Amino acid sequence: MHHRRLVGIDLGIISAHTVRVLAGDGSVVCRRKAVPTVASLTETEQAALQGAAPTTRLEVVLEPTGPSWLPIAVFFTSRGHTVYRVSSARAHDLRRVLSRQAKSNGIDADTLARLPLVDPAGLHPLALPSAERAALDRRVRACDRLTQQGACHKRRIKDLVRQLLPTSPLAGELGMADLAVLERFGADPHALLAAGPGRLARLIGKASGGQHGQQRATHWLAAARAALQLYGDHPAVAFTDLAAEVHTEVRLLRATQAELAAHATQREYCYRWVDPLGLARSLPGLAEVGGPALVATMGDAHRFAAASRFRSFTGLAPRASETGNTDRKGQPISKAGNRLLRTTWSAPPTPPAARTPSSPASTTCRWSSAARTTSARSAWSPPTWPSGPGRSWTGGCRM
Repeated sequence: MHHRRLVGIDLGIISAHTVRVLAGDGSVVCRRKAVPTVASLTETEQAALQGAAPTTRLEVVLEPTGPSWLPIAVFFTSRGHTVYRVSSARAHDLRRVLSRQAKSNGIDADTLARLPLVDPAGLHPLALPSAERAALDRRVRACDRLTQQGACHKRRIKDLVRQLLPTSPLAGELGMADLAVLERFGADPHALLAAGPGRLARLIGKASGGQHGQQRATHWLAAARAALQLYGDHPAVAFTDLAAEVHTEVRLLRATQAELAAHATQREYCYRWVDPLGLARSLPGLAEVGGPALVATMGDAHRFAAASRFRSFTGLAPRASETGNTDRKGQPISKAGNRLLRTTWSAPPTPPAARTPSSPASTTCRWSSAARTTSARSAWSPPTWPSGPGRSWTGGCRM
């Protein structure tokens, strides 16, 4: 039993990693500093295995600290060792028990190394994804991040327009016609009034495909007149500079939407490779975005022995609060699962009635519509991997 080697690694982002190696009885074998290079990690591996049986395999425990965990996990799993990636909350709880009054990198590494001794049933070996799943995971994360960035740009645009036009016509979703107006005039009331109703109506009609025109132009012009009546020529209102900031935000939003559309296309290719039968999307409530998010975050479904385990993994299961003969129901959800999966599943859908003809769905929703027209499984065949998964495949799911 003492031939076990438990390795706790407190990861550093810009500093060296702190390593503690324990034997099976909890005694310290060695202390090391390591950096993510083959030479440094090989030296750590040799020091950890010194004096152990030839068949001993390291049990490496680490936290998901930024991007630093991946190089360590790849190195040790490729050497045949077992890697456990534990939540920061679990490591924090044990550290408070072992060392309540002090905290250091060495204490954190020692705490991680002792987790297999304290809670062996609560640790599960880390299974790194295949090339296909890794590509899908990156595309899903990129789409989620770009969607949030796009929403931030839209909120910022509305806030800036409300400063220029206190009675802003932007009450709902930002439509293509509204973006065209903002891109041309920046919501500067002087520029809007100088353009006149005819020019403004033609611009709106062209951008909205004829759905809007004179009426929407009237709304913009009314807001511009009201703004000038209120502000006059007050020096505190920097019309030109606010309009320039609106132009910047519109350009950033356009670029974000273009990148989102590109990543969404590749996300669809990757998802069809990982889940060719579309089983995730066949679940009630999951569609073009939720299906890939589920597949990318859950990994191998066989690792969940029961449905309750999967509910706990999602973080949507309620907390338990029971003491004596009292069982408190109605507790909030644990939120212990993957944030991306939880927010994707809990986000309310946008009702069709809330979207106007000049306000099409977001890039993700527009991709969803396109995907539905080409999702016939009989008409699609997975592309091939010319030199093995993740090497040089250029026909679909590009990493």
